[in-house]
Amino acid sequence: MLEAPSGQTRKGRLFVLGGPSGVGKGTLRVQALADIDGLNYSISCTTRKPRAGERHDVDYHFITHEDFEDKAARGLFLEYATVHKDRYGTLREDVVRELDAGRDVLLEIDVQGAWQVRKLLPESVLIFIAPPSLEALEERLRLRGTESEDKIKLRLENAKKEMEQSSGYDHVIVNDVLDRASKELRKLILSERSPSP
Repeated sequence: MLEAPSGQTRKGRLFVLGGPSGVGKGTLRVQALADIDGLNYSISCTTRKPRAGERHDVDYHFITHEDFEDKAARGLFLEYATVHKDRYGTLREDVVRELDAGRDVLLEIDVQGAWQVRKLLPESVLIFIAPPSLEALEERLRLRGTESEDKIKLRLENAKKEMEQSSGYDHVIVNDVLDRASKELRKLILSERSPSP
């Protein structure tokens, strides 16, 4: 835990990682968590079924649609959204507990969720991960081989809209070379998390 200048325990910083599908957010997140001591990842709630190898309360909090709607109605989410008919959300209590204990938290969420977080926690640090170009992003999506042509087109349309909103983020990192982007993200987080002099 970092100490504030007065000797008091500092409050943690919230880092929000966003960007289009296929840009490499997940890879950069995993690398950041491995490289930066004391950086914690907040586990999201989802209504989708677990995939092979995923564990409840480790990869996600797997909950029912009814439970999700109840939590949303009670204002328990810091942010939430619907993605491919399933619901995803970050529990406010999970994040605030870590921040109040002086621990830094990393979220990987969409643009819609980022604006919700900024409204509730304006001191959060929003980091947009951008592709070097839409053509490069299309190539990455095609190389994954996991989406149909229609889904690729939809993801590219969404990417255009998301990239138009990147100016609202505090920082933009172009993920052209993974190692360079990873080092830039690490440097940025370490710089932003340091207590003020």
